[in-house]
Amino acid sequence: MRRATSRNLCLSLLPAPSPERSDAPAAAVDGPRRQLALQFAAVLAVLSLAWPYYGIRGEALPWPQTAFAIGTAALLLATLSRQPWWWRVVHALFTPLAWGVSLLQIDPAWFLLGFMLLLLVYRGALSGQIPLYFSSRQTVDALAALTRDRHDLRFLDLGAGIGSIVQPLAVARPDARFTGIENAPATWLVGRVRTAATANCAWRWGDLWQADLAAYDVVYAFLSPAPMAALWEKVVREMRPGSLFISNSFAVPGVTVTHQVDVGDRRHSRLFCYRV
Repeated sequence: MRRATSRNLCLSLLPAPSPERSDAPAAAVDGPRRQLALQFAAVLAVLSLAWPYYGIRGEALPWPQTAFAIGTAALLLATLSRQPWWWRVVHALFTPLAWGVSLLQIDPAWFLLGFMLLLLVYRGALSGQIPLYFSSRQTVDALAALTRDRHDLRFLDLGAGIGSIVQPLAVARPDARFTGIENAPATWLVGRVRTAATANCAWRWGDLWQADLAAYDVVYAFLSPAPMAALWEKVVREMRPGSLFISNSFAVPGVTVTHQVDVGDRRHSRLFCYRV
């Protein structure tokens, strides 16, 4: 039984095989689960050796050394399972930092409050590996230029944040229709207030994976590398021929870009444009 459990745990840490057709919500959940499995495996490996050793000697477990040992083990497992570099850093520092913070004796209620506040703003990072990015004014200008010749424009922003794209575009193009979809409560509320007075801008609460893309001429996204392959499958499946998909900063892997635009802002943003 122990051998079978160890084998299943090791298999869960390996990179998942690429399916013929991506299941985006399942893929979004699989990432956090894999990282939790890595941390759990590191804790289990270190404590299974340290507790018997110090128990036999009748000594207390040295938590500073144990925390750093767990961080080292987690870093090794993350490296062997080919996790991105930022996850390796997180794994290496998580347990030592957790031990260090525990010495401050902060009331746990403050951590719960902090987590809830972060969840209100960064829900996408937890549920779909999609952090919150704010698009620059230069990006708005570049999108306005890209869509200037499209009459009866129907524009959709997936993961619209606080409306920093759709609101100014809707003001500049009263003849077009703009829609923003957001699922983080705090940013959705800010965007709702911001777009309330803009008649040609629809602000929606929802999951971008449930949005029907067929009704839109242009779909814009500023997400992360993680969901791009699955999102492209959705774009090809739902968007009409001749429509345009624009991704800010993150190209679709394995797909030739139709053209790209250097925005020229401080972040050196680049728009990758794909004609369906």
